This record gives sequence, structure tokens and C-alpha cells, in this order.
Amino acid sequence: MVKSDLVLGGMAAMGAVMFTNPIDVVKTRMQLQGELAARGTYVKPYRHLPQAMLQIIRNDGLLALEKGLLPALHYQFILNSIRLSVYSNALEYGYLQDKDGNIAFYRGMFFGALGGGTGTFLASPFYMIKSQQHAQAVEAIAVGFQHKHTSMYDAMQKIYRAHGFRGFWRGSTTSLIRAFTASSVQIGTFPKAKAWLQDNGWIKHPVLLSFCSGLISGSMVSIANAPFDVVTTRMYNQPVDANGRGLVYRGLLDCFIKILRKEGLHGMYKGFWPIYFRSAPHITLTFVFFDKLMLLRNRYLYKEAA
Repeated sequence: MVKSDLVLGGMAAMGAVMFTNPIDVVKTRMQLQGELAARGTYVKPYRHLPQAMLQIIRNDGLLALEKGLLPALHYQFILNSIRLSVYSNALEYGYLQDKDGNIAFYRGMFFGALGGGTGTFLASPFYMIKSQQHAQAVEAIAVGFQHKHTSMYDAMQKIYRAHGFRGFWRGSTTSLIRAFTASSVQIGTFPKAKAWLQDNGWIKHPVLLSFCSGLISGSMVSIANAPFDVVTTRMYNQPVDANGRGLVYRGLLDCFIKILRKEGLHGMYKGFWPIYFRSAPHITLTFVFFDKLMLLRNRYLYKEAA
């Protein structure tokens, strides 16, 4: 069961990212534009989600919306195969339920953070490469530092040659905090939202129930996680010296302070709407796909047992 949960969780997230990667590309670029510049003092090639997508297509072609897809698929498989497996098994063994059998909010948050943190740390190299490829653009619409990777494998070779294995986990601490926040809120709110909708009799269809529960959960994740998402993108995309140290930000706290001083609170929520329009459907699709794959697996096991 555990092994199949690992695979199904990863497959569900890979299916979701196929639809949401273009939004993630826009999110990354909006988070990088006007980096450490006061509001209103820089050119904004990306104003909002629809305009940004058209801007990318006009200048860089339709396929540019799928930049970083391969590392994104690797990242999502590793992260969610671990995160959803931890959640599923904790639920199965009763670790999430209180004495009355209800899903305990703080237990859900704990196991969500545990699974999300573990998965994020292991998948950190792919998130870094994904972010760097998302930022790559033609000069007319380029924002942030341009790493100019030709592929995921090219990026891995460059990082290893310059900084060894340690280079793959640069910025992983920042990513861990982002993951703890997102996963604890996501896993903590999804079952509560699902139980709330189900207990009140508002939604009965299982797929629609998963969809609406994921939508509520995704909204909460977007609000809580946006500042950590911005900081993670900046930390991963910044240039580094020969020793692998960041040339713009020394660490998580330094990044937060510099953004707040130079860009204000607005800077911490750059790209919020792409974060929302990416997070909500991604979480929704992941749980919908996971529920359907679990259902298919259980049906297969039932037939085998019969």
C-alpha cells in the first residue's frame, strides 16, 4: 500500500502540473520584475496574468509558457509522492483523527508539514532549476538574473561542475520553510473543508467534493504562502560567487529585510494572483487525480482478491 501511495501521489501531482506550469512561469517572472526597486520606478513587462501570457507568446513563442516543465514534473513527483503518502497513511492509521473520529486540524497541519518538508528537501534541486528556467526569456521581456540553461540536464551539469553536490541544495532552507507553510495549511484545511461541505450536505458528488475542497484549501495556501514563495524564487534565481554564496541575498532573513525595505509589503505579494490561480487549481487537480487513482487502485485490488 505504501509503495502504491507513493507512486499515485506523484502521478497525481504530475498530472496537475501539466495544466498549471504556464501560470507558474508567469508567477516567477512577476516575482522577479522590479527586484529591489521601489514601486513605480521600473518597467513592468508583466502587469497581470492574461497580459503576461500574451507578452510571453508574442516575444518568445507559445512553447515558452512550458519552460521548466521537465524539472517541474520531477519536483512534483518527488514532493507529492512523499507528501500525499504521509497524509494517506496517517489518515489510514488514525493519526489524524481525534477521540471522536474527526480530523484534527493541528494533526493535519503537523503531518502535512512533515511530508511536505521531507519531500521539498529531497526535490530542492529540481525546484531551483525550474525557477531558473521559468525566468529565462528573450532580452525584451527578461527580468531577474538570466542563467541561460539549455535544458534541465545542462543546468545540472553546470551546477555540479561549479559547486558540487552542495550546489543543488543552495536555498533549500528557504524552500523548506515555504513547504512547511504550504503543506501544513494545505493538508490541514483540505480534509476540514471536505468534511464541512459533506456534513452540511452541500456537495455529495465525490469529484465535485474534492474539487471544491481543493479550491478552499488552495485559497488559504495562497494567502499564507505568497511571501515565502517570493523569497524562495529570489533566493534560487540570484547569481552566486565561486563558493556558491548568493551575490544579492545572504540568506532568508536578509532577503525578507531587503524586499521590505526596497519594495515594501507590496514586494512580498508580487505575483499573488498567479500564485492563487496556480495554487488553487493545482491543489484541486492533484487531490482529484489522487482520489481517482486511489479509487482505481482499490477497485483493482478488490478484483484481484475476489
